[in-house]
Amino acid sequence: MSDRALTVESVDSGYGEAQVLDDLTLHLEQDEIVCIIGPNGAGKSTVLKTVFGLLEPWEGVIRLDGEEITGTPPEDLVREGVGYVPQVDNVFGSMTIDENLRMGGVARDSGLEDVIADLYERFPILDEKREAKARTLSGGQRQVLAFARALVMEPHVLLIDEPSAGLAPNIVQNVFKDVQKVNDLGTAILMVEQNAREGLAISDRGYVLDQGTVAYTDEADALLDNPEVSRLYLGG
Repeated sequence: MSDRALTVESVDSGYGEAQVLDDLTLHLEQDEIVCIIGPNGAGKSTVLKTVFGLLEPWEGVIRLDGEEITGTPPEDLVREGVGYVPQVDNVFGSMTIDENLRMGGVARDSGLEDVIADLYERFPILDEKREAKARTLSGGQRQVLAFARALVMEPHVLLIDEPSAGLAPNIVQNVFKDVQKVNDLGTAILMVEQNAREGLAISDRGYVLDQGTVAYTDEADALLDNPEVSRLYLGG
């Protein structure tokens, strides 16, 4: 059993005949937050889609806790302990909060009521609005619901794509606090974030992707202090 929650080794991936990821290697330690940053089109979201089995890698190996999961379908990965929060279409707008959470637990064999009760305790805003339709929620509230729905299966690795996308600046910090809250309870998080400085600020380590490969990797604080990274990828 590896100490690493997730490893991606020499992975090539893409869409159709268009290659996006080129010999990509990265890893996620147990209980860590790792942030992937980089310019638009660098392949950040493609990393998460490939890990989660939405795209099958052309080359390379992906491991979860040391066991190979390369090309495993998403429905099987959820049972193995991997959760995924996509950037868009991450809640069912016509369903209530409670119905969304129950949909997140359709693959559970037992314990659904207990885990939903725990999520309501951890995220009081969901408890207050549990019978509200998801489409009536604010952007930040929808993001919290998306996190909570992914947590119904109690994953130990959570993939999050652009949690701050489309949110007002005053809401972004609250969403990042929720990401930290999830991590503090023992879930390792691999997060893609366009809001690079804020994403790195809550992370342990970071990867800078450029043209589908790792251009820089370091502790998050070191990336924030790196003048070359700042000039090229953080806006100076």
